[in-house]
Amino acid sequence: MISKHLLLTYLYLLVYILLSSGVILYNKWVLSPKYFNFPLPITLTMIHMGFSGLVAFFLVRVFKVVAPAKMTFEIYATCVIPISAFFASSLWFGNTAYLFISVAFIQMLKSLMPVATFLMAVVCGTDKLRCDLFLNMLLVSFGVVISSYGEIHFNVVGTVYQCTGIFAEALRLVLTQVLLQKKGLTLNPITSLYYIAPCSFVFLFVPWYLLEMPGMEVSQIQFNIWIFFSNALCALALNFSIFLVIGRTGAVTIRVAGVLKDWILIALSTVIFPESTITKLNIIGYAIALCGVVMYNYLKAKDVRPSQIPGESITERATKTEKRSSNVYVLDENSNNNSSLGGTNGRNISQLDVIFDEEAPLIPSSKGLSSRTKPS
Repeated sequence: MISKHLLLTYLYLLVYILLSSGVILYNKWVLSPKYFNFPLPITLTMIHMGFSGLVAFFLVRVFKVVAPAKMTFEIYATCVIPISAFFASSLWFGNTAYLFISVAFIQMLKSLMPVATFLMAVVCGTDKLRCDLFLNMLLVSFGVVISSYGEIHFNVVGTVYQCTGIFAEALRLVLTQVLLQKKGLTLNPITSLYYIAPCSFVFLFVPWYLLEMPGMEVSQIQFNIWIFFSNALCALALNFSIFLVIGRTGAVTIRVAGVLKDWILIALSTVIFPESTITKLNIIGYAIALCGVVMYNYLKAKDVRPSQIPGESITERATKTEKRSSNVYVLDENSNNNSSLGGTNGRNISQLDVIFDEEAPLIPSSKGLSSRTKPS
């Protein structure tokens, strides 16, 4: 008999997969000149940021659902601002890629995320250059190159935008670990939106003013309030679904769900957008890259195992997880800086290997927003 906890876990994973796929396809439909024809990715991203920040403001300041974090000017200036800058950049470049390349090819390029994160972590000194991981990164890169070579509608500009967004997101994740690790900052999805979304909105305003606003004044751009409201609402719901998934599952489950989502999304995109043609080289290249990602996940899972509590049974960990699933995620300054590993609700999740989903307005990194759940 399946337990209630397991059923809820499956439900959260299903909701995450559906929301993530839906937001990506929705963004593509809104931005594509062939469909809704709103080719203004910075504007769309600002709508997401503005809506998320407004909702968070009401939840924190008006309805007082959660208390604001103990944020000082020093923490805001040295942590929130740089993280928000790279976060805004990753969303900007990632959404702009939809104008030039297909959803299926974008998902294939996202296989480079572990490569980008590993390189940024090595550069910033939060991870060490290991031969086994480096070989896996080469395998992933080789697969992406083959997949790109087989892309019928290959576009250099779109590929550069997507790759730039991937590296910006990877740097954001690493900076989240480096900058917030020693601050002892307590954040949950609502308070993280409260601080980061408005700051990201401000960073996006400058490129919007220079690049998109002049075009909006001279062109006939359709603006449907219900389309953009529902789009922003779905993106906000995706952010909270990621929080629930991280709280309910382990690293391996999250990665498997991400791979399943990618395959479903690639298949759906070819049906919804007929111009998205997948070739045999696309599939072969993506399969090779996926093998590298799976091996990478296996090696990281091996690193996690030693940090598990000896003698603790699976049932005990599940019970702790269920009791603490509603707790606030806490960044513990006493976390292990060298291994970059942290326990989340009784389960070990690497901050740099959790869900990578640039479509969400804000993604709670497991160590950026949490490292350990403090005892009740």
